[in-house]
Amino acid sequence: MFFYVLALAILIIDQVLKSLVHQSMSLGQSIPLLDGIIKLTYVRNTGAAFSLFVGFSPYLLVIGVIVALAVIYFHYKIPARNYYLQTGLAFILGGSLGNLVDRIFRSYVIDYLDVTVWPVFNFADIMINAGVILIAFKLFAERKKDVSDSV
Repeated sequence: MFFYVLALAILIIDQVLKSLVHQSMSLGQSIPLLDGIIKLTYVRNTGAAFSLFVGFSPYLLVIGVIVALAVIYFHYKIPARNYYLQTGLAFILGGSLGNLVDRIFRSYVIDYLDVTVWPVFNFADIMINAGVILIAFKLFAERKKDVSDSV
């Protein structure tokens, strides 16, 4: 249950943030924050995370559905007590669904976090990447433990 509650919370937060940006900013508008270290910049992304694969929107829609289904599949394959993997999967599912909702209803994804040296991104992208990192660290730690146990 925790898995779906967390994924849903991420989806809702993502959609609320995107709605606020869409309703309160003009396309292309940029608002500096923290002395310009980060800006809120409203862009419409027809590509994938960090504006990769621009122009492949129909394929990205299909890939988004496949990712969501794969995450749900792995959720059921991984024991519930494996908190880190389950949390990482929930992060990925919530973020993927957040961007998928945009693709389905808008045909683009609203991005708004601009750190200048990186393409503009959003909360969903952060959660997807955080999930991947969490899973990678957990798998690396388990592998390292297995290696030290066998020595």
